[in-house]
Amino acid sequence: MFFDDRLATVLRQRATGEGALRTQYRQLLDLLGKDRVHRAGPQHQSLVAAAWLRMDALAEAIPAPERAAMIREPGWRFRSADLAAHLADQEPDIAIAALSRADLTVEDWTALIPRMPVRARGLLRLRRDLPVDVEALLARLGVHDRGLPRPDSPDVIEAEAQAEAPQEPALRPVPPTSQHSKPAPRRREPAPAPASVADRDETGRSEISALVERIAQFRRERSESAGEADLSPRLPLGELPELPERPIAGFGFAADAAGRIEWATPEVAPMVIGTRLVAPRAPDGTPADSIGRAFARRQPISSASFVLQGAPAIAGQWTLDAQPGFSLEGHFTGYVGRLRRALGDAAQPPAPEAREADRIRQLLHELRTPVTAVQGYAEVIQQQLFGPAPHEYRALAAAIAADAAHILAGFEELDRLARLETGAMGIEPGEADLAALVQRICDQLGPVLDTREAGIALATAPHASLLVPCDGEDAEALLWRLLASIAAACGAGERLAAQLSPVLHQGGALARLACTLPAELAREDDIFSATVRASGGSINAGLFGAGFAFRLARAEARAAGGALEREGDALVLTLPLLTGSDALPSPAAGNAAGLAR
Repeated sequence: MFFDDRLATVLRQRATGEGALRTQYRQLLDLLGKDRVHRAGPQHQSLVAAAWLRMDALAEAIPAPERAAMIREPGWRFRSADLAAHLADQEPDIAIAALSRADLTVEDWTALIPRMPVRARGLLRLRRDLPVDVEALLARLGVHDRGLPRPDSPDVIEAEAQAEAPQEPALRPVPPTSQHSKPAPRRREPAPAPASVADRDETGRSEISALVERIAQFRRERSESAGEADLSPRLPLGELPELPERPIAGFGFAADAAGRIEWATPEVAPMVIGTRLVAPRAPDGTPADSIGRAFARRQPISSASFVLQGAPAIAGQWTLDAQPGFSLEGHFTGYVGRLRRALGDAAQPPAPEAREADRIRQLLHELRTPVTAVQGYAEVIQQQLFGPAPHEYRALAAAIAADAAHILAGFEELDRLARLETGAMGIEPGEADLAALVQRICDQLGPVLDTREAGIALATAPHASLLVPCDGEDAEALLWRLLASIAAACGAGERLAAQLSPVLHQGGALARLACTLPAELAREDDIFSATVRASGGSINAGLFGAGFAFRLARAEARAAGGALEREGDALVLTLPLLTGSDALPSPAAGNAAGLAR
């Protein structure tokens, strides 16, 4: 959807009856509850402002219980922080319903809670699905309204009465009090205490001891009802269970000119402040490691290995990234950077192929941004989203959008090849019928090749199906990339032969697809480096030519457990089969099967 006019459609409706008022209020809840409606462009903000005014007007006409019932409807949640803030400032029923239905991110909660009324903050304590960071923010703001049961509850009164019951029925005399002493506070009871119940001062129990007993009872009940650790804020009485520490994956720091950490993220600051980043120099004065050399030259430090010693939370292998800092006068002031946990074996550097693939992926990421922007603006002009445009401009914009899409498809192929060759991704497991896919692709290529009086004659073994353990879409993309590249290089009147058959191998049953190469590709010494491109636009297997397409197909075949190799004037693709070996021909028959040239 390129243009969303639902909000304008709702605002154009005139609600007169009670049913229409409730319907329009419910529609505005749905539209304003989506986070993307507040991220629209400037031309859409006036509609959003009008929607807020209309919602306030409808709120005056609809009673609060009915609006709260609409918000409490099951299966409905909203993700708009603006709507949560708007409803939290209304009647208590509306605020409770809205804050119980809001489904916001941690960043939205963190920005919203300080702006909410104090009454609404306390309502959030009724939710059990808030992130830990949000509960910590509520605790810092002093929201502690779900800590203890009410003192006048029947369970607490009964427990206190049993504790205050004396061993003997006789009453003890009340000791006299001085004129400066104040009488001990007494608990308000609904009825006069019986004569057998001793006074609190006589038993030696104070308000503090009663409070401690209520806290202990509350914790016993909570531990019996829930077996997991409670994250609710508690009174600092020293007996809180220790929660498991979160693993520290990284933290920021600042080091002085001598190389010692003088500031760090608060959660790790007591453990790392004072740590020296630079190892002592060698006896001849040379730096001991790469960090020392960069420090001596005041150069940036990138992905350097560093070992932290100390508390178990920080001890181990880390990766250091830091930038030098300088004062206005040009004096060196130290480093500012970040330490992150090393992944895997940090002592073993990545292979050159992995580093090269990572650089390619980073380059592609940088190139996608401007190409995507060009494509977006071209589509805006072509579809006249910002106003009418001449037809000539629209035609040029459509051509630019198509070229941008073609370039982005080429970027995807480059990224896929880099990931496959380095093992960063693989072929999704599944089940695909290789025979049916090959036949369908040949049927699609046939009408195009007939115009050149060329073609690919496919011969298949007498089997119902050849199942391979690959996802259907990945298998089809591999076969199309292979056969389309061969078909695109076919000359006029050139006939090719392809054969698909199962064979037995030492590792198990394989599906073997062999296809003769066109004359233009057969002349290439290294077919995986060929620069042959399609002569026309009807068949196009890729942006970078046949050699790159074959190289990508080879990487996909290897990821699926097979291979793509050249055998003479033929290109052979092999993939593992799911079919049992009892239904396959003998190895001699499989080896005797040749190509029909």
